[in-house]
Amino acid sequence: MPRRARISIPGIPWHIIQRGSNRSVCFFTDEDYQLYLHHLKEQADKSGCDIHAYVLMSNHVHLLLTPKHEDSAAMLMKNLGQRYVQYINRTYQRSGTLWEGRYRSCLAQSEDYVLAVIVISN
Repeated sequence: MPRRARISIPGIPWHIIQRGSNRSVCFFTDEDYQLYLHHLKEQADKSGCDIHAYVLMSNHVHLLLTPKHEDSAAMLMKNLGQRYVQYINRTYQRSGTLWEGRYRSCLAQSEDYVLAVIVISN
């Protein structure tokens, strides 16, 4: 059965969750967090996404972003994932996937968006 296409409407915020494979650790050191954030900013600028908030947990990530184009969020997550996984595999002499399948996403309504920023910023 083919995957369901994501609904992508430019200008509408997304809440994205990406988990480590089998809920395993994705960030091992402070440098890992910093590199992820560096690539997040770089890829958000390249793909055309505004990042409003993020939460980096040891085994998963939450992002609140608004894509400027229909494929902006998909391109951001693809390029960010590739760069970060290559770094982790090289740095920690491992191979294979880091993330648990496809990232999860949902569109956020304006009320959710304001609430999420308040909750995340605390």
